[in-house]
Amino acid sequence: MSTLSNVLEFSPADSEVANTFFSNKLSFETDCSDVYADIKAGANDYLLLDVRSKEAFGKSHAITAISMPHAQITAESFAQHPKDTVFVVYCWGPGCNGATKAAKKISALGFAVKEMIGGIHYWEDFERYPVNRNQANAQV
Repeated sequence: MSTLSNVLEFSPADSEVANTFFSNKLSFETDCSDVYADIKAGANDYLLLDVRSKEAFGKSHAITAISMPHAQITAESFAQHPKDTVFVVYCWGPGCNGATKAAKKISALGFAVKEMIGGIHYWEDFERYPVNRNQANAQV
């Protein structure tokens, strides 16, 4: 008697379809490791936005991040940015959809945006990358 694999209950996608899917996925997201590598290398071709509350930002945020709570993202709050500005957004972590909400708003305003998966939780607690604490709430 053969046991049906839970993994293969649904057949894997054709390699061309899978390649398209994963390429598209990477155009929407990045991770803490890539962002930190860019920071260390001095790559500054995007703005890193912490979209949590100002209070959460003040307690701890990724180095170089700017505070912009997702509820405050509007055409007016982004008016000073050229349309070719790229944003990378993050919130608390996998259990939070604040970064997704922010990315939706920012893209609707006509800007390129990526979500940093893992958020500050992965940045600080798992990767142990440097953070700034108890600072004024610098805003975009």
